[in-house]
Amino acid sequence: MVTGALSPGQAGDAPHGRQLLRDLGPLADHDLLPDELALVMDRAYEGDETRRLATDLGFVPVVPPRSDRLAPWDYDRELYKRRNEVERLFRRLKAWRRVYTRFDKLDVMYWAFVLLALIAETLQLV
Repeated sequence: MVTGALSPGQAGDAPHGRQLLRDLGPLADHDLLPDELALVMDRAYEGDETRRLATDLGFVPVVPPRSDRLAPWDYDRELYKRRNEVERLFRRLKAWRRVYTRFDKLDVMYWAFVLLALIAETLQLV
C-alpha cells in the first residue's frame, strides 16, 4: 500500500503528514497489515498531536524528542537509525532533474515520473 500527496513547497510537513495518516485510517481496517506497526518519523513530526494520532491509529511512533522536552520519551534508536535509508532514496530521486525541479504541471504526470525514477533506481540496485 502506497499513499502520498503533493503539497506546496512553503507548507509545513506535520499538518500534511497528519492528513495522510487520517486518510490511511486505523491499521485494524487493513487486512494485510499487522495490528501494530512502527512509524519511523522525522523530527518535524515529533509533536504531541502527530504522535497521539499515530498511536490512536495503531502505529508505534518512532521519533526522538526535541532536546527541550520536559518529559522526553523512549524510542527505538536502532530502528530510527534506519530512517536514513529513506533519506538516501530521496537524495537519489533528486538526481532526476525532472523530479527535483517539478517541471510537470499535472500531479498525475509528476507521480508517473517519480514512479519511473523509482523503477530505474530499483533496477540499478539489483
